[in-house]
Amino acid sequence: MDPRTPRTPWQALTRGDYLRGGWPWRSAGYLASGVLVGVPVLAALLVSAAFSLLLVGIPPLLLAGVALGGLERRRLRLVDTEPAPDPHRVPAEPGLAAWLRLRVREQATWRELAYALLHGFVLWPLELLALAVALGAPLAMAAAPVQLALDGQEVRVLKGPLVTTYPVACAVALGGLLLLPALLYPLGALAGARAALTRVLLAPREAELRDRIGEVTRSRARLVAAFEAERRRIERDLHDGAQQRLVALTMTLGLARLDAPPGPLADQLARAHDEAGRALAELRELIHGIHPQVLADYGLGAALTDAADRSAVPVDTGIELPRLPPAVESAAYFVVCEALANVGKHSGATRVRLTAGHARDRLRVEVEDDGRGGAAASAGTGLTGLADRLAVLDGTLTIISPAGGPTVLRVEIPCRPHQTAPCG
Repeated sequence: MDPRTPRTPWQALTRGDYLRGGWPWRSAGYLASGVLVGVPVLAALLVSAAFSLLLVGIPPLLLAGVALGGLERRRLRLVDTEPAPDPHRVPAEPGLAAWLRLRVREQATWRELAYALLHGFVLWPLELLALAVALGAPLAMAAAPVQLALDGQEVRVLKGPLVTTYPVACAVALGGLLLLPALLYPLGALAGARAALTRVLLAPREAELRDRIGEVTRSRARLVAAFEAERRRIERDLHDGAQQRLVALTMTLGLARLDAPPGPLADQLARAHDEAGRALAELRELIHGIHPQVLADYGLGAALTDAADRSAVPVDTGIELPRLPPAVESAAYFVVCEALANVGKHSGATRVRLTAGHARDRLRVEVEDDGRGGAAASAGTGLTGLADRLAVLDGTLTIISPAGGPTVLRVEIPCRPHQTAPCG
Protein backbone atom coordinates (compact mmCIF):
# COMPACT_ATOMS: atom_id res chain seq x y z
CA MET A 1 0.00 0.00 0.00
CA ASP A 2 1.16 3.52 -0.82
CA PRO A 3 2.54 5.06 2.42
CA ARG A 4 0.81 8.30 1.47
CA THR A 5 -2.59 6.58 1.52
CA PRO A 6 -4.34 7.25 4.86
CA ARG A 7 -4.87 4.19 7.02
CA THR A 8 -7.41 5.64 9.47
CA PRO A 9 -9.89 8.56 9.56
CA TRP A 10 -7.46 10.49 11.76
CA GLN A 11 -4.84 10.38 9.02
CA ALA A 12 -7.44 11.25 6.37
CA LEU A 13 -8.59 14.30 8.33
CA THR A 14 -5.22 15.98 7.75
CA ARG A 15 -5.66 15.82 3.98
CA GLY A 16 -7.41 18.42 1.91
CA ASP A 17 -9.44 15.85 0.00
CA TYR A 18 -11.10 14.32 3.08
CA LEU A 19 -14.63 15.24 2.00
CA ARG A 20 -14.06 14.06 -1.58
CA GLY A 21 -12.90 10.61 -0.50
CA GLY A 22 -14.79 7.77 1.05
CA TRP A 23 -13.62 8.29 4.62
CA PRO A 24 -16.65 10.35 5.84
CA TRP A 25 -19.04 7.64 4.72
CA ARG A 26 -16.83 4.83 5.97
CA SER A 27 -16.77 6.58 9.36
CA ALA A 28 -20.54 6.96 9.32
CA GLY A 29 -20.94 3.32 8.30
CA TYR A 30 -18.61 2.20 11.10
CA LEU A 31 -20.57 4.09 13.74
CA ALA A 32 -23.93 3.01 12.30
CA SER A 33 -22.90 -0.64 12.23
CA GLY A 34 -21.75 -0.20 15.83
CA VAL A 35 -25.30 0.78 16.74
CA LEU A 36 -26.71 -2.21 14.85
CA VAL A 37 -24.30 -4.52 16.70
CA GLY A 38 -24.74 -2.81 20.06
CA VAL A 39 -28.46 -3.45 20.46
CA PRO A 40 -28.23 -7.27 20.18
CA VAL A 41 -25.00 -7.20 22.21
CA LEU A 42 -26.83 -5.52 25.09
CA ALA A 43 -29.59 -8.13 24.91
CA ALA A 44 -27.06 -10.96 24.74
CA LEU A 45 -25.16 -9.58 27.73
CA LEU A 46 -28.29 -9.40 29.81
CA VAL A 47 -29.28 -12.96 28.90
CA SER A 48 -25.73 -14.25 29.43
CA ALA A 49 -25.55 -12.52 32.81
CA ALA A 50 -28.79 -14.17 33.85
CA PHE A 51 -27.56 -17.61 32.79
CA SER A 52 -24.17 -17.01 34.41
CA LEU A 53 -25.74 -16.11 37.74
CA LEU A 54 -28.47 -18.73 37.78
CA LEU A 55 -27.05 -21.76 36.00
CA VAL A 56 -23.50 -22.28 34.83
CA GLY A 57 -21.26 -19.53 36.10
CA ILE A 58 -19.15 -17.23 33.91
CA PRO A 59 -18.74 -19.16 30.57
CA PRO A 60 -21.75 -17.56 28.76
CA LEU A 61 -20.35 -14.08 29.40
CA LEU A 62 -16.93 -15.19 28.20
CA LEU A 63 -18.45 -16.64 25.04
CA ALA A 64 -20.28 -13.37 24.41
CA GLY A 65 -17.04 -11.39 24.78
CA VAL A 66 -14.98 -13.70 22.57
CA ALA A 67 -17.64 -13.76 19.84
CA LEU A 68 -17.99 -9.97 19.87
CA GLY A 69 -14.20 -9.54 19.79
CA GLY A 70 -13.95 -11.56 16.60
CA LEU A 71 -16.76 -9.57 14.98
CA GLU A 72 -15.29 -6.21 16.03
CA ARG A 73 -11.84 -7.04 14.65
CA ARG A 74 -13.48 -7.67 11.28
CA ARG A 75 -15.67 -4.56 11.50
CA LEU A 76 -12.57 -2.50 12.27
CA ARG A 77 -11.53 -2.85 8.63
CA LEU A 78 -14.19 -0.26 7.74
CA VAL A 79 -12.01 2.51 9.20
CA ASP A 80 -8.58 0.87 9.62
CA THR A 81 -6.91 -0.76 6.65
CA GLU A 82 -4.41 -2.62 8.85
CA PRO A 83 -5.87 -5.95 10.00
CA ALA A 84 -6.14 -6.61 13.74
CA PRO A 85 -4.80 -10.15 14.38
CA ASP A 86 -6.59 -12.57 16.65
CA PRO A 87 -4.85 -12.43 20.06
CA HIS A 88 -5.96 -15.93 21.09
CA ARG A 89 -3.78 -19.04 20.96
CA VAL A 90 -4.92 -22.35 19.52
CA PRO A 91 -5.61 -24.96 22.23
CA ALA A 92 -3.11 -27.81 22.37
CA GLU A 93 -5.94 -30.31 22.79
CA PRO A 94 -9.30 -30.62 21.03
CA GLY A 95 -12.60 -30.14 22.78
CA LEU A 96 -14.63 -27.40 24.45
CA ALA A 97 -13.10 -27.99 27.89
CA ALA A 98 -9.54 -27.37 26.65
CA TRP A 99 -10.74 -24.31 24.74
CA LEU A 100 -12.42 -22.86 27.84
CA ARG A 101 -9.39 -23.55 30.08
CA LEU A 102 -7.13 -21.72 27.66
CA ARG A 103 -9.51 -18.79 27.16
CA VAL A 104 -9.99 -18.25 30.90
CA ARG A 105 -6.20 -17.93 31.35
CA GLU A 106 -5.75 -15.42 28.51
CA GLN A 107 -5.79 -11.69 29.22
CA ALA A 108 -7.31 -11.07 25.79
CA THR A 109 -10.49 -12.91 26.85
CA TRP A 110 -11.07 -10.56 29.78
CA ARG A 111 -10.30 -7.51 27.63
CA GLU A 112 -12.92 -8.73 25.18
CA LEU A 113 -15.42 -9.14 28.00
CA ALA A 114 -14.66 -5.60 29.22
CA TYR A 115 -15.08 -4.34 25.65
CA ALA A 116 -18.42 -6.15 25.33
CA LEU A 117 -19.71 -4.51 28.52
CA LEU A 118 -18.44 -1.11 27.40
CA HIS A 119 -19.95 -1.48 23.95
CA GLY A 120 -23.27 -2.82 25.17
CA PHE A 121 -23.89 -0.17 27.84
CA VAL A 122 -21.93 2.94 26.75
CA LEU A 123 -20.48 3.02 23.26
CA TRP A 124 -23.41 2.33 20.97
CA PRO A 125 -25.69 4.94 22.60
CA LEU A 126 -22.90 7.50 22.12
CA GLU A 127 -22.54 6.42 18.49
CA LEU A 128 -26.29 6.78 17.97
CA LEU A 129 -26.20 10.27 19.47
CA ALA A 130 -23.24 11.28 17.29
CA LEU A 131 -24.98 10.05 14.13
CA ALA A 132 -28.17 11.88 15.10
CA VAL A 133 -26.27 15.16 15.57
CA ALA A 134 -23.83 14.89 12.65
CA LEU A 135 -26.17 13.39 10.04
CA GLY A 136 -29.74 13.51 11.38
CA ALA A 137 -29.82 17.20 12.18
CA PRO A 138 -28.41 18.51 8.85
CA LEU A 139 -30.55 16.12 6.84
CA ALA A 140 -33.67 17.12 8.78
CA MET A 141 -32.88 20.78 8.03
CA ALA A 142 -32.26 19.99 4.36
CA ALA A 143 -35.68 18.34 4.18
CA ALA A 144 -37.53 21.41 5.51
CA PRO A 145 -39.10 22.38 2.14
CA VAL A 146 -40.30 18.82 1.62
CA GLN A 147 -41.81 18.71 5.11
CA LEU A 148 -43.54 22.05 4.55
CA ALA A 149 -44.99 20.83 1.26
CA LEU A 150 -46.31 17.67 2.91
CA ASP A 151 -47.84 19.57 5.84
CA GLY A 152 -49.13 22.46 3.76
CA GLN A 153 -49.07 25.13 6.47
CA GLU A 154 -46.15 24.92 8.88
CA VAL A 155 -43.31 22.70 10.05
CA ARG A 156 -41.09 22.69 13.13
CA VAL A 157 -37.49 21.69 12.30
CA LEU A 158 -35.46 20.17 15.15
CA LYS A 159 -37.86 21.50 17.80
CA GLY A 160 -37.01 25.03 16.67
CA PRO A 161 -39.21 27.92 15.55
CA LEU A 162 -42.09 27.22 13.18
CA VAL A 163 -41.34 27.50 9.48
CA THR A 164 -44.37 28.73 7.56
CA THR A 165 -42.98 30.05 4.25
CA TYR A 166 -40.95 28.47 1.51
CA PRO A 167 -38.20 31.12 1.53
CA VAL A 168 -37.52 30.40 5.20
CA ALA A 169 -37.71 26.64 4.54
CA CYS A 170 -35.20 26.95 1.70
CA ALA A 171 -32.90 29.01 3.93
CA VAL A 172 -33.08 26.29 6.62
CA ALA A 173 -32.36 23.65 3.98
CA LEU A 174 -29.34 25.61 2.75
CA GLY A 175 -28.07 25.88 6.32
CA GLY A 176 -28.41 22.11 6.71
CA LEU A 177 -26.48 21.47 3.49
CA LEU A 178 -23.68 23.76 4.68
CA LEU A 179 -23.68 22.23 8.15
CA LEU A 180 -23.41 18.62 6.93
CA PRO A 181 -19.81 18.75 5.57
CA ALA A 182 -18.69 20.70 8.63
CA LEU A 183 -20.05 18.00 10.96
CA LEU A 184 -18.45 15.20 8.93
CA TYR A 185 -15.06 16.22 10.35
CA PRO A 186 -15.91 15.58 14.03
CA LEU A 187 -17.76 12.46 12.92
CA GLY A 188 -14.55 11.15 11.32
CA ALA A 189 -12.55 12.08 14.42
CA LEU A 190 -15.01 10.16 16.61
CA ALA A 191 -14.82 7.11 14.33
CA GLY A 192 -11.02 7.25 14.48
CA ALA A 193 -11.08 7.42 18.28
CA ARG A 194 -13.58 4.57 18.39
CA ALA A 195 -11.37 2.44 16.13
CA ALA A 196 -8.29 3.23 18.22
CA LEU A 197 -10.11 2.07 21.36
CA THR A 198 -11.13 -1.15 19.61
CA ARG A 199 -7.55 -1.84 18.55
CA VAL A 200 -6.19 -1.15 22.04
CA LEU A 201 -8.61 -3.57 23.68
CA LEU A 202 -8.99 -6.29 21.05
CA ALA A 203 -5.70 -6.46 19.12
CA PRO A 204 -2.77 -8.52 20.52
CA ARG A 205 -0.42 -6.79 22.95
CA GLU A 206 3.33 -6.83 22.38
CA ALA A 207 3.82 -9.53 25.03
CA GLU A 208 1.15 -11.69 23.39
CA LEU A 209 2.84 -11.27 20.01
CA ARG A 210 6.17 -12.29 21.56
CA ASP A 211 4.52 -15.36 23.08
CA ARG A 212 3.01 -16.25 19.73
CA ILE A 213 6.34 -15.83 17.95
CA GLY A 214 7.96 -17.99 20.61
CA GLU A 215 5.34 -20.68 20.11
CA VAL A 216 5.87 -20.57 16.35
CA THR A 217 9.62 -20.90 16.89
CA ARG A 218 9.15 -23.88 19.21
CA SER A 219 6.70 -25.47 16.78
CA ARG A 220 9.17 -24.95 13.95
CA ALA A 221 11.93 -26.57 15.99
CA ARG A 222 9.67 -29.55 16.72
CA LEU A 223 8.98 -29.95 13.00
CA VAL A 224 12.71 -29.89 12.24
CA ALA A 225 13.37 -32.47 14.96
CA ALA A 226 10.59 -34.68 13.59
CA PHE A 227 12.01 -34.34 10.09
CA GLU A 228 15.46 -35.35 11.27
CA ALA A 229 14.02 -38.31 13.18
CA GLU A 230 12.22 -39.43 10.02
CA ARG A 231 15.45 -39.15 8.00
CA ARG A 232 17.23 -41.31 10.54
CA ARG A 233 14.41 -43.86 10.46
CA ILE A 234 14.58 -44.09 6.66
CA GLU A 235 18.36 -44.45 6.79
CA ARG A 236 18.09 -47.19 9.43
CA ASP A 237 15.42 -49.07 7.46
CA LEU A 238 17.50 -48.94 4.29
CA HIS A 239 20.64 -49.96 6.15
CA ASP A 240 19.08 -52.85 8.05
CA GLY A 241 16.60 -53.93 5.34
CA ALA A 242 17.28 -53.28 1.68
CA GLN A 243 21.07 -53.11 2.06
CA GLN A 244 21.24 -56.45 3.88
CA ARG A 245 19.09 -58.11 1.21
CA LEU A 246 21.32 -56.73 -1.53
CA VAL A 247 24.39 -58.01 0.31
CA ALA A 248 22.81 -61.46 0.54
CA LEU A 249 21.83 -61.32 -3.15
CA THR A 250 25.36 -60.32 -4.16
CA MET A 251 26.87 -63.17 -2.14
CA THR A 252 24.40 -65.66 -3.62
CA LEU A 253 25.16 -64.51 -7.15
CA GLY A 254 28.90 -64.70 -6.43
CA LEU A 255 28.61 -68.29 -5.18
CA ALA A 256 26.43 -69.25 -8.15
CA ARG A 257 28.96 -67.66 -10.48
CA LEU A 258 31.75 -69.74 -8.99
CA ASP A 259 29.73 -72.96 -9.26
CA ALA A 260 28.47 -72.39 -12.81
CA PRO A 261 30.42 -74.05 -15.65
CA PRO A 262 31.92 -71.75 -18.28
CA GLY A 263 29.39 -70.68 -20.86
CA PRO A 264 26.46 -68.30 -21.43
CA LEU A 265 24.96 -68.97 -17.96
CA ALA A 266 28.22 -68.09 -16.22
CA ASP A 267 28.47 -64.88 -18.26
CA GLN A 268 24.95 -63.87 -17.30
CA LEU A 269 25.61 -64.65 -13.64
CA ALA A 270 28.76 -62.53 -13.83
CA ARG A 271 26.82 -59.59 -15.26
CA ALA A 272 24.10 -60.00 -12.63
CA HIS A 273 26.73 -60.14 -9.89
CA ASP A 274 28.37 -56.95 -11.14
CA GLU A 275 25.01 -55.17 -11.41
CA ALA A 276 24.11 -56.21 -7.86
CA GLY A 277 27.48 -54.88 -6.65
CA ARG A 278 26.88 -51.53 -8.35
CA ALA A 279 23.35 -51.33 -6.92
CA LEU A 280 24.75 -52.04 -3.46
CA ALA A 281 27.35 -49.28 -3.86
CA GLU A 282 24.69 -46.81 -5.02
CA LEU A 283 22.44 -47.75 -2.12
CA ARG A 284 25.29 -47.18 0.32
CA GLU A 285 25.89 -43.73 -1.18
CA LEU A 286 22.18 -42.98 -0.92
CA ILE A 287 22.12 -44.06 2.73
CA HIS A 288 25.15 -41.93 3.45
CA GLY A 289 23.50 -38.94 1.79
CA ILE A 290 20.26 -39.33 3.76
CA HIS A 291 21.93 -39.38 7.16
CA PRO A 292 25.52 -40.61 7.50
CA GLN A 293 26.03 -43.14 10.25
CA VAL A 294 29.14 -41.34 11.49
CA LEU A 295 27.02 -38.25 12.16
CA ALA A 296 24.56 -40.20 14.29
CA ASP A 297 27.20 -42.23 16.13
CA TYR A 298 30.05 -39.76 16.66
CA GLY A 299 28.63 -36.30 16.07
CA LEU A 300 29.27 -33.34 13.83
CA GLY A 301 33.02 -33.11 14.41
CA ALA A 302 33.72 -36.63 13.15
CA ALA A 303 31.22 -36.21 10.29
CA LEU A 304 32.91 -33.01 9.10
CA THR A 305 36.28 -34.69 9.24
CA ASP A 306 34.90 -37.55 7.16
CA ALA A 307 33.41 -35.09 4.64
CA ALA A 308 36.77 -33.31 4.39
CA ASP A 309 38.54 -36.63 3.71
CA ARG A 310 36.09 -37.39 0.87
CA SER A 311 36.36 -33.91 -0.71
CA ALA A 312 37.69 -33.65 -4.27
CA VAL A 313 39.80 -30.64 -3.17
CA PRO A 314 42.31 -31.08 -0.32
CA VAL A 315 40.92 -29.73 2.96
CA ASP A 316 42.76 -28.49 6.03
CA THR A 317 40.64 -28.87 9.14
CA GLY A 318 40.45 -27.20 12.50
CA ILE A 319 37.48 -28.81 14.25
CA GLU A 320 36.72 -29.04 17.94
CA LEU A 321 33.08 -29.61 18.77
CA PRO A 322 30.91 -31.10 21.51
CA ARG A 323 27.82 -33.14 20.70
CA LEU A 324 25.06 -30.78 19.62
CA PRO A 325 21.30 -31.19 19.04
CA PRO A 326 20.67 -33.59 16.13
CA ALA A 327 18.84 -31.01 14.02
CA VAL A 328 21.76 -28.57 14.38
CA GLU A 329 24.37 -31.21 13.53
CA SER A 330 22.43 -32.37 10.50
CA ALA A 331 21.86 -28.86 9.13
CA ALA A 332 25.50 -27.82 9.59
CA TYR A 333 26.77 -31.08 8.07
CA PHE A 334 24.73 -30.79 4.89
CA VAL A 335 25.66 -27.12 4.45
CA VAL A 336 29.35 -28.03 4.64
CA CYS A 337 28.88 -30.96 2.24
CA GLU A 338 27.12 -28.68 -0.25
CA ALA A 339 29.85 -26.06 0.16
CA LEU A 340 32.64 -28.60 -0.46
CA ALA A 341 30.79 -29.96 -3.50
CA ASN A 342 30.46 -26.43 -4.90
CA VAL A 343 34.17 -25.80 -4.32
CA GLY A 344 35.01 -28.89 -6.35
CA LYS A 345 32.60 -28.06 -9.18
CA HIS A 346 32.75 -24.28 -9.58
CA SER A 347 35.57 -22.53 -7.73
CA GLY A 348 38.77 -23.84 -9.31
CA ALA A 349 40.31 -23.88 -5.84
CA THR A 350 43.38 -25.89 -4.95
CA ARG A 351 42.97 -25.79 -1.17
CA VAL A 352 40.14 -25.45 1.36
CA ARG A 353 40.24 -24.53 5.02
CA LEU A 354 37.40 -25.92 7.21
CA THR A 355 37.07 -24.72 10.81
CA ALA A 356 34.28 -25.42 13.30
CA GLY A 357 33.86 -24.54 16.94
CA HIS A 358 31.27 -23.90 19.62
CA ALA A 359 31.41 -20.95 22.02
CA ARG A 360 28.90 -18.80 23.88
CA ASP A 361 26.04 -21.11 22.89
CA ARG A 362 26.69 -20.67 19.17
CA LEU A 363 28.01 -23.09 16.59
CA ARG A 364 30.33 -21.43 14.09
CA VAL A 365 31.48 -23.21 10.94
CA GLU A 366 33.64 -21.59 8.26
CA VAL A 367 34.66 -22.91 4.83
CA GLU A 368 37.30 -20.89 2.99
CA ASP A 369 38.77 -21.71 -0.42
CA ASP A 370 41.40 -20.06 -2.63
CA GLY A 371 39.28 -20.23 -5.79
CA ARG A 372 38.20 -17.59 -8.27
CA GLY A 373 35.37 -16.15 -6.10
CA GLY A 374 32.17 -14.60 -7.35
CA ALA A 375 29.92 -17.11 -5.56
CA ALA A 376 26.43 -16.15 -4.34
CA ALA A 377 23.65 -18.04 -2.63
CA SER A 378 21.21 -16.76 -5.28
CA ALA A 379 23.27 -18.14 -8.18
CA GLY A 380 21.59 -21.55 -8.14
CA THR A 381 24.34 -23.44 -6.30
CA GLY A 382 21.90 -25.12 -3.89
CA LEU A 383 22.84 -22.94 -0.93
CA THR A 384 19.55 -21.01 -0.98
CA GLY A 385 17.59 -24.00 0.28
CA LEU A 386 20.23 -24.67 2.91
CA ALA A 387 20.02 -21.04 4.07
CA ASP A 388 16.27 -21.52 4.50
CA ARG A 389 16.95 -24.67 6.50
CA LEU A 390 19.33 -22.78 8.78
CA ALA A 391 16.74 -20.02 9.22
CA VAL A 392 14.36 -22.59 10.71
CA LEU A 393 16.95 -23.03 13.49
CA ASP A 394 17.48 -19.23 13.77
CA GLY A 395 20.81 -19.78 12.05
CA THR A 396 22.50 -17.65 9.42
CA LEU A 397 24.47 -18.40 6.26
CA THR A 398 26.93 -15.73 5.11
CA ILE A 399 28.92 -15.86 1.87
CA ILE A 400 31.80 -13.46 1.23
CA SER A 401 33.11 -14.03 -2.28
CA PRO A 402 34.67 -11.09 -4.11
CA ALA A 403 35.75 -11.56 -7.72
CA GLY A 404 39.16 -13.23 -7.72
CA GLY A 405 38.56 -14.83 -4.32
CA PRO A 406 38.94 -16.01 -1.72
CA THR A 407 35.45 -17.31 -0.91
CA VAL A 408 34.38 -17.62 2.71
CA LEU A 409 31.17 -19.38 3.73
CA ARG A 410 30.20 -18.85 7.34
CA VAL A 411 27.48 -20.68 9.29
CA GLU A 412 26.23 -19.63 12.73
CA ILE A 413 23.52 -21.49 14.67
CA PRO A 414 22.49 -20.73 18.27
CA CYS A 415 22.49 -23.97 20.28
CA ARG A 416 23.65 -25.56 23.49
CA PRO A 417 25.81 -28.66 23.61
CA HIS A 418 24.50 -32.04 24.73
CA GLN A 419 27.78 -32.78 26.47
CA THR A 420 31.03 -30.93 27.14
CA ALA A 421 33.50 -33.49 25.86
CA PRO A 422 34.79 -32.62 22.36
CA CYS A 423 34.20 -35.15 19.64
CA GLY A 424 35.95 -33.62 16.65
